[in-house]
Amino acid sequence: MKVSAMSGNGRRDAWIDLAWLLLCFAASAWWCVTAARALSATFDEPLYLQLGLQHWHTGALKPLTRLGILPLPTDVQALPLVLWEKWRGLTIDPDRDIVWALPALRAGTLVFWGALLIYSGRTGRALAGPWAGRLAVALIACEPVFLAHATLCTSDLAVTACLLAFFFEFAAHRERRWPGRLALPAVLFGAALLTKASALVFGGIGMVAIELVRWRSIAPPRVWRKWTLCFLRDTAIIGFGGLAVLLIYCGSDWKTEPTFIVWAKTLAPGFWHDTMLWLAEHLRIFSNGGEGLVQQIKHNFRGHGAYLLGREYPRAIWYYFPVALTIKTSLLLLALPIVVLVTRGRALWNWALLIALGLLLFSLNSRVQIGVRFMLPLLSCLAVGVAAATIEAGRSLTAPIGRWILIAVVLAGIVGNVFADVRVWPEALCFTNAAWGGTATGYLRLSDSNYDWGQGLLELEDWRQQHGIPEIDLWYFGTDPRASTTPFRRLLLNSNEWLHGRSPAEIGRGRCLAVSTTLLFGAYAKGTPAGRAAVAFFLAQNPTARTTTFFIYDFRGENLQASQQSAAAP
Repeated sequence: MKVSAMSGNGRRDAWIDLAWLLLCFAASAWWCVTAARALSATFDEPLYLQLGLQHWHTGALKPLTRLGILPLPTDVQALPLVLWEKWRGLTIDPDRDIVWALPALRAGTLVFWGALLIYSGRTGRALAGPWAGRLAVALIACEPVFLAHATLCTSDLAVTACLLAFFFEFAAHRERRWPGRLALPAVLFGAALLTKASALVFGGIGMVAIELVRWRSIAPPRVWRKWTLCFLRDTAIIGFGGLAVLLIYCGSDWKTEPTFIVWAKTLAPGFWHDTMLWLAEHLRIFSNGGEGLVQQIKHNFRGHGAYLLGREYPRAIWYYFPVALTIKTSLLLLALPIVVLVTRGRALWNWALLIALGLLLFSLNSRVQIGVRFMLPLLSCLAVGVAAATIEAGRSLTAPIGRWILIAVVLAGIVGNVFADVRVWPEALCFTNAAWGGTATGYLRLSDSNYDWGQGLLELEDWRQQHGIPEIDLWYFGTDPRASTTPFRRLLLNSNEWLHGRSPAEIGRGRCLAVSTTLLFGAYAKGTPAGRAAVAFFLAQNPTARTTTFFIYDFRGENLQASQQSAAAP
């Protein structure tokens, strides 16, 4: 009777989990699909559309790997479009058909979104039971930064889903035989590598964190040395297995690498020169998946300038991600660890939170500081780990009133996140929590993919139509091809050839001019004297109107005269 009751409870919990998962996925997917239709292309998406289709059409890897793009996300996202081409016997033009092709491409990201929700639920359940799994699903499904990137066809959400799946399966199968302990994690690690090179480091940090928790909970000190050797052996097998998955999936163009040949010819005459030149001219293994990894790693070493809290930095700064994450993460996800710490600090000890801590420490050395999207795996582990810790803390409370207060805090936070998602739709990319002033002024805190990534062109078009303006000039941070077609005229005000001693007001005489917030508040436009002059000019003006990601200046009639007088004033 007891076994039967337990079995019945298990089946009931499984059905509840499935219903909750489907509800969260359906609601969040509806949010993402509708938002995808309301947003223009972000900076990277036209390239993803073009290269995703091209890879399916030709099989050539070089166009992807030379840019450091790994093929799994683009292959998944572009597959429905390729099937449509075969069905209709037509070829999609990435520029001409972007109006409908881009939302279809973005819908492919929902495959990874569903996987992320599934594994967040499974991980939470494994750490602290069914309610932890349900809470983990809710926290991720309602978090604006996740919704923002689930709406787009980029690789950031894909690598997050693959890494969380890898972490879960690695942790769940440590006591099993090799197919579960080694083969399955190796395949999932390979899938993560096929999305982004950061999986190399993130996956390693995750394995170490998981094993540390396991060592503390199971292994007696006398067997630590043997345990360490087994762990190193397993991680080596998983690592090389993941690389094998990457190389097999990508295949090769079976060509030489021209830059390798050019480099070999620069060597001093002699044995080394002759050997390397022969190798460069005969080694026909390019392009391959390893080249994509190398290009992304090189990108991280080169780094970027950064924009944070209204200041521009020519080089990366160590505290960028810790500060940026406090700006872009919901207050609920930031507050719950503190609540658990006060209630029962020991509940914070789980491998998901240890991974999040490890990734946070790694972020201090990350040099590509153009968006918190690079730390989505950190946020996913934080959400899952905090969900488990919250449930454990609730169980430790002996007084019923304490449990009800904790439940009320969690429910209020989730409801608050849902309302925030509704308010910020479709611009979740711009979300800034209330502690930092809210979304409306988020451009003063962060820039580029944290706020204006080029996605606001359709909102600007709606504004133009509502105000009956025939055409509008653009100084635009983005690559959407619609920015260069009527009713828009794109200006390159950071190029000296556009100015020739004229002010932007004179260039836009008799018209309205819209300027992307990232160009005014960011590290991109000021690389040239013309760009610095243009930014200074616009910051001295009062914009006539504003959309979420554009400031709009009216240079018609008396507005032009007023702007010229303002620019001439000391």
